[in-house]
Amino acid sequence: MRIGVCPGSFDPVTNGHIDIFERGSKLVDKLVIAVSSNPNKHSLFTMEERVQLIKNSVSHIPNVEIDCTSELLNDYVKSKDSRIIIRGLRALSDFEYEFQRALFSKYLDDDIETVFIMTNNKYSFVSSTGIRELAKFGGKLDGLVPDEVKAKLEERFSSGK
Repeated sequence: MRIGVCPGSFDPVTNGHIDIFERGSKLVDKLVIAVSSNPNKHSLFTMEERVQLIKNSVSHIPNVEIDCTSELLNDYVKSKDSRIIIRGLRALSDFEYEFQRALFSKYLDDDIETVFIMTNNKYSFVSSTGIRELAKFGGKLDGLVPDEVKAKLEERFSSGK
């Protein structure tokens, strides 16, 4: 069984992420979406909230599993009996960052491969950081995030949490 791991903080999950999950799930028998914490960032949503938002947003993809991790990505990938990391790319700046990460991963374990999927053009400008900022200032989120994520963002920023 080919198992792919698609890691990220997904704070929040966007339609760009969903597009990568849908397309990545066609390349493997099972796609594990690994929600991770980034120690360099303060998350808007808890790990549990992010997992639930993703679960609800990918229920239409039959071969997806959502999990959490705080360990080294290579160790996590191996623990899932995988050798494949799937990453989405939006722009050249993403490529530079992800390419360096892929080389680190390869340095640690030559058997692990990183597969890059280019985003759909309509999501090329969408990032979780941009979405959080847009939501904070009451900007239009339609079409950029799943409806449930939009509602959660509006609720979070209207309540001042």
